[in-house]
Amino acid sequence: MNVELVDYMGTDLTVVNAARVSFDKHHDTIEKSDEGLIKYLAVHGHWTPFGHPQLQFRISAPIFVARQLVKHQVGLVWNEVSRRYVDYTPKFYIPDKDSWRGKPLNAKQGSAGAVHIDNTTDFEVHTLHKNAESLYNKLIQSNVAPEQARLVLPLSMYTEWYWTGSLFAFSRVCKQRLSDDAQEETRAIATQIDSLCQEKFPLSWKYLLI
Repeated sequence: MNVELVDYMGTDLTVVNAARVSFDKHHDTIEKSDEGLIKYLAVHGHWTPFGHPQLQFRISAPIFVARQLVKHQVGLVWNEVSRRYVDYTPKFYIPDKDSWRGKPLNAKQGSAGAVHIDNTTDFEVHTLHKNAESLYNKLIQSNVAPEQARLVLPLSMYTEWYWTGSLFAFSRVCKQRLSDDAQEETRAIATQIDSLCQEKFPLSWKYLLI
């Protein structure tokens, strides 16, 4: 799974000037008092100044991860690879044999702890994916339309998408998806977004994720 920062607009100074325009003020560089302003805005829920900086990511992840993340809609735009139009051989996400997790005691949580699967089950998982790939390619070679041939592909297939939105919108994504009860695979994507946002907007990100 991978997150690439394709483009971004703005800096922490963008947030500062968006807030200070209320008093017809403008700073050309970050000043000592500006960190306090950013903290105040974030802590007190004044989110609009954080809506001006924008980031665009290209993300590669399994479909079951993408379908969790696409639920975040406000302030974000999503364009995804379409299997209606492409028919290259799919790539699948398969956990390592020792990476399967157990069913939780609390139904509100997705998983709990490690669970052992035997060699036979591990082999069957890999076989399922190989068979899905083989059948998909066979359908494509039989001139079946890609939009229909894709129905044999499992949720573990990788997809890619462009995800663009405001700094504030991505802070909401990360605050939810970095939590301890978030799905581990989804948290892996949020962790990469978190790192890239922190790199480009260190002051704003520091206080938005409080």
